[in-house]
Amino acid sequence: MAAQFGRRLCKGAATTAVAAVAVAALSASQAPGVNDHGRQAAADATPSPDASASDGSATGNSPYYTDLPPLNSPSPSPSTGTGPATPGTSEAGIPATVLDAYKKAEAALRDAKPGCNLPWQLLAAIGRVESGQARGGRVNAEGTTISPILGPQLDGNGFALIKDTDNGAYDGNSTYDQAVGPMQFIPSTWAWAGRDANGDGKKDPNNIYDAALAAGHYLCRFNWDLSDQKDLDRAILSYNNSREYLNLVMRWLEYYRKGTHEIPDGTGTLPDNRSDNGAGANPGPSTPSTPGRPAAGGSKPKPSPPAKPGGGGTTKPKPPATPPSTPPSTPPGSPSTPPSPPATPTDTVHHLEDAGTAKLTAMAGDTFTKRISTRAETKAGKAVAKVRIRFTIVGDTDTTFTGGESVATVATNSSGVAVAPALQAGEKTGDVTVRATVVGRMVAGLDYTATVTERAADALARTGDAALTCTPGGEFANQVEVKATYKGAVADGVAATATLIKSADDPTANDKGPFFKDADGKAVRTLTGLKTDAKGLLKLPKLYADDTTGTFLLRITTEGGATLTVELTVAAAGTSSPSPSASPSA
Repeated sequence: MAAQFGRRLCKGAATTAVAAVAVAALSASQAPGVNDHGRQAAADATPSPDASASDGSATGNSPYYTDLPPLNSPSPSPSTGTGPATPGTSEAGIPATVLDAYKKAEAALRDAKPGCNLPWQLLAAIGRVESGQARGGRVNAEGTTISPILGPQLDGNGFALIKDTDNGAYDGNSTYDQAVGPMQFIPSTWAWAGRDANGDGKKDPNNIYDAALAAGHYLCRFNWDLSDQKDLDRAILSYNNSREYLNLVMRWLEYYRKGTHEIPDGTGTLPDNRSDNGAGANPGPSTPSTPGRPAAGGSKPKPSPPAKPGGGGTTKPKPPATPPSTPPSTPPGSPSTPPSPPATPTDTVHHLEDAGTAKLTAMAGDTFTKRISTRAETKAGKAVAKVRIRFTIVGDTDTTFTGGESVATVATNSSGVAVAPALQAGEKTGDVTVRATVVGRMVAGLDYTATVTERAADALARTGDAALTCTPGGEFANQVEVKATYKGAVADGVAATATLIKSADDPTANDKGPFFKDADGKAVRTLTGLKTDAKGLLKLPKLYADDTTGTFLLRITTEGGATLTVELTVAAAGTSSPSPSASPSA
């Protein structure tokens, strides 16, 4: 088996540098060059300049397992198998339920966001790095982990500082956040990214089906195309903003692409230093002697080395022990007050203010041309930069942000302003509420109203100029077809009404002359519920004539005020007819 680097590391910690050198050395020895998909190897993959500028991450940049794939690539294996793994391929085995969750998530994203091109092997690579495939597949029949998988508390001590955002609902910690579940989402990210993939009515970060689908949607936001290396880099770095993390995930992605197979749940290969033997995460009640889950290498877990001063390792650094002869730092009986963590920009936010958002209006199906801008301020009204603002679309609506999400998190700039992504109007009309809140701080939210109006047209025109004539008691040879436009562009899905009116000055329905027929063959002179097609076209049903002769008017109106009046002539055979005409008006 290849050398394993089981310690969970944190970006920026002292021991990370040592592990990164080792990772780089082994990565170089395994460099596969360009793969079958035309991508560069992970060691050569360079993220785009803005890839590392992520304003957040799925995991809060929590620690992760740094085990590398074996030097020998796996041979393609069947999708199922119950026999023992052959040497060199055991790491390629993925527990059955976990593998099923990844593949189901890929299928769901193929339908929901086909342009993303999410491969399930990417979910497998992230799942391996984040939790060792749910600790070797220790999940129940529904895909929920036997015990919770928790990362260390993000208290700013060797890790990021993320104060509690869920009142301990997901991680059991009401002081600081911790990454949760097999895909290691922090609660504030799970609050908007969570999904119910198994249909049990819950969005559970400890369920591999829910977590895998959530990870897929998270990686597919911003219209990223994961078949493009730059977008793939951006997506992985947005999950955990570390170059070493990107390289490691790419290693496992390429490894799984070359072959994998299904193994029984609970028998997956685990990292050397697991989360339940002092690696900095809370594993729950499992023990190394759990049946079907041997310790790595088949031996007892090794004790974790003590954390070194200056950070690093995977647990909160502890100060060196005070020698017994050293006098106490405070007089006996004095209360001991733990030092308060330093204030963060988020701690200084007192309120949110609108930053000049214009009126938000768009027709159904269109993208809003204006965007929401929110400013974070102190009590004194000063701007607060580098604060995460969450924009949430609330209520019963199909309006989303571009990319299909209902939640977006944006960091404030140097002026304290966060600009939300553009809104994409759905088909439901009316007012939509977008709420801006501060991530990690309980201050009053700020609500914005966006209005979705009916699809409209401002012009109508006939598509042909054939005469619309008929003999008494007959039917018109030509059907009326019109095209609707709005500001010169095709107006699709626009509601329209067609009425045979009494006169140009009296728009009420006529009681004689031409008529349409309903489903029962009865005469009707008003048609409602009509809509233009994708090309803006509307073709009316056939028209018929009673025995009244003369010139009659057909008026077509649309949402938005476009109107077209068309002349119809009913005359006896051999009688000359006037030239056809149509009178549009807006």
